[in-house]
Amino acid sequence: MSCILHIETSTSVCSVAVSEDSHVIFQQEDHSDQKGSSAERLGPMVDEAMSFTDSHAIPFDAVAVSCGPGSYTGLRIGTSMAKGICYGLDLKLIAVPTLELLCVPVLLREMVDDDALLCPMIDARRMEVYAGIFDRALRPVREIQADIVDGETYRQWLDAKPVYFFGNGAKKCIETINHPNARLIEGIEPLARWMQPLAERRLINGQTEDVAYFEPAYLKDYVAKMPKKLI
Repeated sequence: MSCILHIETSTSVCSVAVSEDSHVIFQQEDHSDQKGSSAERLGPMVDEAMSFTDSHAIPFDAVAVSCGPGSYTGLRIGTSMAKGICYGLDLKLIAVPTLELLCVPVLLREMVDDDALLCPMIDARRMEVYAGIFDRALRPVREIQADIVDGETYRQWLDAKPVYFFGNGAKKCIETINHPNARLIEGIEPLARWMQPLAERRLINGQTEDVAYFEPAYLKDYVAKMPKKLI
């Protein structure tokens, strides 16, 4: 039995949701693509979510926040809001990786081959993306990293089985990847309402964060790990 407030601000989409006992009971999303305005959009959404739970006498158990990779400004705003609520209400903090989050709607809504791999992508400049590769159980097959995409970037996995590419970095890459096992799924965004299964599992398993010291994984952290010849 748990009630979790979910906050997602890793991209230009800003969203908030509330889940109770594995069901999403409140959600709000802003797809207006207003860069840099997450602070103005997020506050009213969180206020409405908290008013909703107050009116139904539902106490929160935790706050879940997307922890990147993602926009520096968006993640900073979302994290600050989540930590402030956790401090104020003495709640647990749950960090949900953005690329795992992107996989949830694919697994729930799409017809994906049983042996397929999932490659969520977050857009960066030119042909750069931040990507990971997961199996259908969301076990990491390759760690999350910054990639400069060409025809060879994912070939070792594509030669073995179908790979589904999605997220706001996938569409620009699919023609460059150009492999018969490459599949593109459009319209997949990291949204707060998809955080529920990941956040609830982490809460059950005791995978919560130290509110004082938690920091998200900013895109710049992945850029710093890129080979210098690729930067």
